Amino acid sequence: MRRLGSLLIALLVPLLAGPGLASSPDPLANWAVIVVAGDDHAAHTDDLTETFDNARRDVAKALVGKGFSPENIQQYSVRPERYPDTAPAKADFEIIADGLRSLTRQAPGGCLIYFTSHGAPEGVVVDEYLISPRSLRGLVDRTCGTKPTVVVMSACFSGVFVPALKGDNRLILTAARRDRSSFGCSESDKYPFFDTCMLKVLPGAGGFLDLGPALRICVAEREREEEASPPSMPQTWVGKGFALAEPPFDSASLGRRP
Repeated sequence: MRRLGSLLIALLVPLLAGPGLASSPDPLANWAVIVVAGDDHAAHTDDLTETFDNARRDVAKALVGKGFSPENIQQYSVRPERYPDTAPAKADFEIIADGLRSLTRQAPGGCLIYFTSHGAPEGVVVDEYLISPRSLRGLVDRTCGTKPTVVVMSACFSGVFVPALKGDNRLILTAARRDRSSFGCSESDKYPFFDTCMLKVLPGAGGFLDLGPALRICVAEREREEEASPPSMPQTWVGKGFALAEPPFDSASLGRRP
């Protein structure tokens, strides 16, 4: 009789839970995502460029294609009024912090943070201000905490963020070594080289751990083609906990690893 009762409970619980509590078919649909275009000027000039906003828009779109939920993705731009089709918020660090805090409450599964902008040895540009590695570390600690977290920094000297952001639950991808520039930020470039490569390798990636090696190869090939030197040397850092529990991309992507 006791065994029969246990069986009935096991059968009834999923029915009583209702569709709202069913597990998502896409493991990343419950992640909070921000994609930030931190500048609107070309490298070494005062000319305006769409380079970073192009990357912002298309990286966000590509992430939806990998199983992230559009409702849990917020984009940011220096000139948000120019892009009503994607409705970015203003690229201001306090606004970004508030937005990520809100997103992590509604989507507690994990965090993906993506910046594309100019950079310096002191940090990344966000609307003419430099956001330091220490400031970004504070934001990630407060909002993402111990959740699985991916931070992508597409900027010159972005390797400077690796030591500050390291954590057992984190994967960090940067466009350059801490003492190197990255390339592709002129007014004539559609995307920075690193973002071009992200858009190229992301569709075929089965999981986050595929990205680092593929990005390094892609960026190096592009730099050789363009005779860009010295090489930017994109960086990857993977926490042990993240590597052990890496969530896969959507089911359509599974099994694509060589």
